[in-house]
Amino acid sequence: MRIVIQRVATAKVEVQGRVVGQIDRGVLALVGVGHGDTISEAKWLAEKTSQLRIFPDDEGKMNRSLLDIGGSVLAVSQFTLLGDCRKGRRPAFTDAAAPEIANQIYQSYNECLRATGVRVEEGIFAADMQVSLVNDGPVTLILDRTSS
Repeated sequence: MRIVIQRVATAKVEVQGRVVGQIDRGVLALVGVGHGDTISEAKWLAEKTSQLRIFPDDEGKMNRSLLDIGGSVLAVSQFTLLGDCRKGRRPAFTDAAAPEIANQIYQSYNECLRATGVRVEEGIFAADMQVSLVNDGPVTLILDRTSS
């Protein structure tokens, strides 16, 4: 699994002009699921997302987590994170999991996040989405976890 997390002041996702998920302070998580990824990876990444200290404390140091600040997550599935651009001019997506499996693992990630106490909003799996955000910092990190 590969997740790009961005610390945000606000973020929202729209499908066909309708807002389907929206948060204030927290994290936009773009979630890509690869072949062989399981609920184990989803759980590990959910715990990492909720506990990662990327929010400033009173001294301005990144020392607080989503749990510490009461922040939310807007999770958006994004198979293109698994795109391979090493050859040619068009990305290959052969590393991305099949949609039915990817959706299961994406939903597991969201449920595992909720189990940590974080409020989670979602995009719509496999929909054409428009994502808007105010990147705070900016702070953008990549979390990877592969099955072993």
